Amino acid sequence: MQYEPIKKSLGKFISGSLFMRKALYLFLDILLLRSWHVRKVLKKLSKESDGKKFVLDAGSGLGQYTWRMAKSNHGWRIKAVDIDDDHVKDCKNFFAKTPYSNRVQFETTDLTLIDDNDKYDLILSVDVMEHISDDIRVFRNFYKCLRMNGCLVISTPSDKGGSDVHDENEKSFIDEHVRDGYSINDITSKLLSAGFSSIEVRYTYGRPGSLSWKLSMKYPVMMLNASYIFFIILPLYYIITLPLSMVLNIFDVNMVHDSGTGLLVTARKK
Repeated sequence: MQYEPIKKSLGKFISGSLFMRKALYLFLDILLLRSWHVRKVLKKLSKESDGKKFVLDAGSGLGQYTWRMAKSNHGWRIKAVDIDDDHVKDCKNFFAKTPYSNRVQFETTDLTLIDDNDKYDLILSVDVMEHISDDIRVFRNFYKCLRMNGCLVISTPSDKGGSDVHDENEKSFIDEHVRDGYSINDITSKLLSAGFSSIEVRYTYGRPGSLSWKLSMKYPVMMLNASYIFFIILPLYYIITLPLSMVLNIFDVNMVHDSGTGLLVTARKK
């Protein structure tokens, strides 16, 4: 299945309307379990700071995490980068019309080439690393870009069924993924080799989260890959399934999982 064409279609649909884009961000915040986990860790990091941070949203996509961070943290200055120029242009146009335009900058950038050395207190990378072959180079770039005591936060699929791959004969649910997921040991060793310390990795998308993902993402994406005509019935589909998905998300974000199809990683530059 292909996810990027659907993202591009969504971007075009909401590009001209402030209301529609804000509504989409709110919907994604509610719908996507990874957003629940990311919000939780960002809230904790916000409390630890003096109110001021220089932040890199590394792989900003539609801009929903940049929006969340700018809206919730008035002292944060955010550079949001993505390799897709269409996403960057749409986000630039939207944020230019918001109160956060003086604190948010968007730029088309390849993370394997980024060189903003010693600039950021926080780097956020959500569902990005599974798309990048040369991940070790990106981890090293992240380390160089962070200031001392800076924090890296990563959300990515695990090797325990991430990308909906459960054995060696299955293919990733998302065609754009270059790896099906990381093991805890794999991503920890790569971050250590890049220079990071105080690395914490925990599973997300345990049993409740995996069911929520199927209801909220897998089945809708399958329908839309079959035909975009399913955009018409998606509102009704989500009216039926969203309440259950939200309950499952609440359970997932408040549980400690022995295994899960996602990983949430924090690492420090000491």
